Amino acid sequence: MESEAQIPEWASTPCMMGIDEAGRGPVLGPMVYGCLYCPVSYKETLSTLEFADSKTLKEEKREELFESLKTDKTIGWAVDVIDPKELSAKMLQKNKINLNEISHESAMGLVKRVLDMGYLLTEVYVDTVGDPEKYTVKLSARFPSVKFVVAKKADSLYPVVSGASIVAKVTRDRALRNWVFDETAENMHREFGSGYPGDPATKDWLEHHKHPVFGFPSLVRFSWGTCNSYLKDGVEVLWEADKEDEDESSSKSGKRQMKLSNLGFTGMKRKSEDIESSGKGRCKFFESRKLERVSGF
Repeated sequence: MESEAQIPEWASTPCMMGIDEAGRGPVLGPMVYGCLYCPVSYKETLSTLEFADSKTLKEEKREELFESLKTDKTIGWAVDVIDPKELSAKMLQKNKINLNEISHESAMGLVKRVLDMGYLLTEVYVDTVGDPEKYTVKLSARFPSVKFVVAKKADSLYPVVSGASIVAKVTRDRALRNWVFDETAENMHREFGSGYPGDPATKDWLEHHKHPVFGFPSLVRFSWGTCNSYLKDGVEVLWEADKEDEDESSSKSGKRQMKLSNLGFTGMKRKSEDIESSGKGRCKFFESRKLERVSGF
């Protein structure tokens, strides 16, 4: 799925890379980071290949350009496909990783992959996520031998990033078209639209595919706030362990407060979010999917 088979002779000459993503905002499907790399000497030729921000191109044109760049022996490309389950798990785990951090790690992973393959990367152009200056400092600290140019709308400013944008967008589109559902529920269909929260087709699909206990199919990024409104009438979940955790926490808190009061200190009650961050309470993964522990069937 990416051009890693054998590195060409030009890999040992100064090379440039562009990095962009597709699918950052949708509530459905993977987020895809794509990169395109080539010799620095190929920069002028690259500007004649009709690459543009993928969002400004029709699907047919994106597919045509992608197939064209795949046959160009002076261009390499690679992708990192982050599926919805991975995105949601990272954003809801105890030590949460936000979407910007996930994006940064994906981009840096692509740079490392190409460097490890043996390409002499000297210039990397990146469509920014967050503050461009801070992102540049972060990238430069990780790869001091590479010059980074981080900019807003880089996909419309630099052809090498435009090419990366096409790689990412076509890969995501194909992933959605060929998505294999883990679930086998009846009446499931694929008319989910663009996947963006405001798309009427996406809204209808979410409404039709919600489950009062299990939430949504794995295509959905259940960490997105969009999902909450669809599950407001879901089944209430009671966990045996919750009361045990609560009793244990109350007991420990009571003993601690007694010790503190004996020393002349008073303390405030811990907030529920503090208890949750300490590891007590039910994991949000289970809460979001309305899963309940059962003792028999």
